[in-house]
Amino acid sequence: MPKRVLQGVVVSDKGEKTVIVKVERRFTHPVMKKTVRRSKNYHAHDEANAAKVGQTVFIEECRPLSKLKTWKLVEGDPAAVEAGAGEAA
Repeated sequence: MPKRVLQGVVVSDKGEKTVIVKVERRFTHPVMKKTVRRSKNYHAHDEANAAKVGQTVFIEECRPLSKLKTWKLVEGDPAAVEAGAGEAA
């Protein structure tokens, strides 16, 4: 099964090898028929401590690394990476 990849903004980089990423999703409310924005914070593993507050990053699902960390930072745009791999093959 493919791993989920989400896009979000880094809101905290205070932890050692950990960043907190705010992921926003939009959907139409079933009764009001109005677009609603909901956001959620995810703790993600950042091995190189490369991400800084305000950066837009991609995170990918992974095995549990700690109590809260089950996501890891992806290097670059995953769609571009997959497209590049497809051209090479």
